Amino acid sequence: MLLVHPPVAKPGEAPPGIARLSGTLKTAGIDCRVYDANLAGLFDLLHKPVASNDTWTKRAVRNIDKNLLALRTFATYASVDRYKRAVMDISRILQVAGRDVSADLSLSNFTLSDCSPVRSGDLLRAAEDFEANPFYFSFSRGLLACFSERQPDIIGFSVNFMSQAICAFAMAGFIRKRFPGVRIVFGGGLITSWMHIPGFSNPFAGLVDDLVSGPGEGFLLEICGAASRTIPEVSIHDFKAFPVETYLSPGPVIPLAASRGCYWRKCAFCPEKSEKSGYHPENFEAIRHQMENSVRELSPVLIHFLDNALSPKFFNQIFVRPPGVPWYGFARITAHLADPDFARTLKASGCVMLKLGVESGDQAVLEDLKKGIDLSVVSKALQNLKSAGIATYVYLLFGTPTETRKSAEKTLAFTLAHASAIDFLNLAVFNLPAFSQDAAGLETNEFYPGDLSLYREFAHPHGWNRDQVRRFLAKEFKKPAPIRAILQNDPPFFTSNHAPFLVMAQTGLSG
Repeated sequence: MLLVHPPVAKPGEAPPGIARLSGTLKTAGIDCRVYDANLAGLFDLLHKPVASNDTWTKRAVRNIDKNLLALRTFATYASVDRYKRAVMDISRILQVAGRDVSADLSLSNFTLSDCSPVRSGDLLRAAEDFEANPFYFSFSRGLLACFSERQPDIIGFSVNFMSQAICAFAMAGFIRKRFPGVRIVFGGGLITSWMHIPGFSNPFAGLVDDLVSGPGEGFLLEICGAASRTIPEVSIHDFKAFPVETYLSPGPVIPLAASRGCYWRKCAFCPEKSEKSGYHPENFEAIRHQMENSVRELSPVLIHFLDNALSPKFFNQIFVRPPGVPWYGFARITAHLADPDFARTLKASGCVMLKLGVESGDQAVLEDLKKGIDLSVVSKALQNLKSAGIATYVYLLFGTPTETRKSAEKTLAFTLAHASAIDFLNLAVFNLPAFSQDAAGLETNEFYPGDLSLYREFAHPHGWNRDQVRRFLAKEFKKPAPIRAILQNDPPFFTSNHAPFLVMAQTGLSG
């Protein structure tokens, strides 16, 4: 078995899904290897000669190794300006490389002007024309090296983001042509979402043998002839299979999930409801065991909890058995965070940052969206976390069906009132999930043309359309100096993945 992480995704940490699959398969006695084609492909492109001779590009090319090293060094993160300069210079090389093939290419995204990842026909064409892919020179060499070492019977692609789809299919096309007998399996978050499109039937037959929805351990064990072997309760992530020191972070980052799904599961327009995903918390002893192993073997600088929302129960467990290294993750704003003692204990357990879905500064909008969030609790939580020394990465959502301009203005006022307690901001414009039951009653039309599109455009009930929302964000929300300062602090491309490092470097937590 060969597990592949295709381009493009943020190259800051090892891919957690593949690490877990590899650990499970190896525990069951399966010969399993991993290939991070994303990391290899980005680095190969960054060292490939570029055609542009402008001053910025020449400087970026000249300093590429220096800048890559800078992102692996904590001192860089102590200066936001120095950090941003290194990131932007690295991305400049990718931008120029992409321009030559009409691609939008960066450290976090990849699109082609003439190939849409939401059209199955375009993806099949990407598979046929694999040599035209800008990563071809890298992944062809990497795959051939894997095959020459020993040929796998099965290749599994983990496709979690739209930005990975085109390259994943190009790689599959290459494999199908060179090694036609190999079984090709696609799984991951994006594949799961596609498979929940009503009436979906595999449009990639002949190229992709199997599509897997949800966790893939059971299916992979079955096709490897090990279905009778029990999936271990203690999930063993095989991070040692990856070059953890090579990722663009100032030390190894361990991405772990303490649960699958969301324990709230009540929010309107939530994909978890459409996909009927249940909530499955991991046994905390299993998580503790994995953390202890990772800390002992890899000496990580940070643990990244991937959960949709860390539960209050998990917080109480980690208070008793902290991992011994800094950590961060996403949390719902509950009454627990409004308790100053809880916030201080959270800090003592190693928490350096929480990602918080505030969404709106209008209580009526939050209630319509069934968020279960009380703005008075949000206010106390932000102040408590600030006092405890825990950074906050706040997510705001504009243009939801029940929001009006007045609601957005309330969100602006709330954000300004709490700006001193907010370290980072993510401003998003609402996308309507195409198959959400909550969309009933809305007048919708095509958002992106394609049989794999996951979103729909809609006529806003209050006339608060996307163009108006974007103008409001650009001309009003982002104008006040306190909000401008927060937005300027945001790590380009890496966003919340690198935000903890800025906090740690600037507060003396980097050792």
